[in-house]
Amino acid sequence: MFNMFELGQIVITRGINLLMSKDQSFNQFLSGVLYLYGCCYWGDTCPEDKISNDEAVKAGNLRIHSVYIYPKLNKEIWIITEADRSVTTILLPEEY
Repeated sequence: MFNMFELGQIVITRGINLLMSKDQSFNQFLSGVLYLYGCCYWGDTCPEDKISNDEAVKAGNLRIHSVYIYPKLNKEIWIITEADRSVTTILLPEEY
C-alpha cells in the first residue's frame, strides 16, 4: 500500500472489533477506507477538516482526523493519526 504519510501502528477500538466480528463486508469497507485515507482521500470529513488534514500531511507533525460513513449501517467511522505518526486509530465517534 502506498501512503502519502506514515500511519504508524494501526489499532482498532472495541466497537470496531465488534463490527468486524459480526459483518464481513465491514472488514472490506475498512480495508478500502484505510487505503483511501493513506492516499489523502478524506471521505465524509467536513471541508474545513479536509483542508486541515492536507496541511497536516504537508507539515508532517500535526494530527490527521477523517470521517467515513459505512453505508450498510449509515454509521460514522473515524480514523485518527497522531501528530508524531506513531499510531493510527480506527474508532467509532462515541469511543472518542
